[in-house]
This record gives sequence, C-alpha cells and structure tokens, in this order.
Amino acid sequence: MSTEPETAPPAPPLPKKRVAVVFAVAAVLWGIDLLTKQIAVSTLEGKQPVEFLGGLVYFQLVRNPGAAFSMATGLTWVLALVAVAVVVAIVWLARRLRSVGWAIGLGLVLAGALGNLTDRIFRAPGPLQGHVVDMISAFAPNGQGWAIFNVADSAICVGGVLIVILSLLGKDYDGSSTKDKKKAASA
Repeated sequence: MSTEPETAPPAPPLPKKRVAVVFAVAAVLWGIDLLTKQIAVSTLEGKQPVEFLGGLVYFQLVRNPGAAFSMATGLTWVLALVAVAVVVAIVWLARRLRSVGWAIGLGLVLAGALGNLTDRIFRAPGPLQGHVVDMISAFAPNGQGWAIFNVADSAICVGGVLIVILSLLGKDYDGSSTKDKKKAASA
C-alpha cells in the first residue's frame, strides 16, 4: 500500500479554448465556402461542366432550392429554419465543450450550416427562399455519379462523421469518456 496521495487525472482544458476552436474552424470554412460559391457564380454561370482530375470531379453551377439530393425542394424556408436551429444548438453546446475533437466536428457542422443558411437568406429568389449554390459533381457531370455539392455540404458531412466516430470511441463532448464513467460507476 502506497503512502503517496492519489492524484486526480488532469482536468480537460477550459471550455473557452474549445469555443475558440469551434468558431475558428467555422470561420475559416465558412469563408472558404463563400469564396468558392462566388467563384462558381462568376466563372461557371451558363457554361458546360468543367472536367477536373481526369473526370473524377466536375465543376458546374447548380442552384439548389432543396437539401442534399434535391430533397425538400419546396421547403426551402423550413431548411433555413432548421439551419438556424442547428447554429443556435452548436453555439449553446460550444460553451460546454472540453474536447478538441468535438470542437472541430461542431465547428465543421457550424460552418456548413452557416454557409448554406447564407445562401438561403441572401440569394434569389428571396429571404428564406434562396437557392444554395452547388458546384462540385463527383465521378460524372450533372450529378449523375453523386449529388452535386459545395464546401458547406462537405463540412457538414465530415463534421458529422467525426462526431459519430468520437461517440463510437466513447469520447464525450465534455472531455470525459464512456470508459471513465463506467469505471467510476462501478467503483
């Protein structure tokens, strides 16, 4: 039996640093999304798809009134409200974060939600009805190989996958792990 006092594991870093990670990731990717959409609108309008990487990727301009795979086409305003709810939820959760992985994942999802929400608010035909600018078609032109998407869509998917992986690994947003919680409960 040791006479050494037991030391608690170090506490996860303060949430303020994680909030900064969320907003830094979101700001950078939101900016990239807006820039790529502006480039797409100014260079691809009225043009045939541009082949890139030997046909692995095609660039073409599509204005999407719906969600992924053009679902919910007539419900653009509902999609805008869902995006607002996602933004609010992430901002609320960000204050409780103690996990860098979760901060990055939520920052990616926040960037994607803001990118597509910006289009829905500010693009034609009008506020909460705007069409999202998509420009990347994988494997074939015109979305024949995969849905046409944008940087915001990619950020949402990558962030979502990262959050699922962290959850499957037992890593919680508060910096704890499921394994630690099980050990504490059985002790």
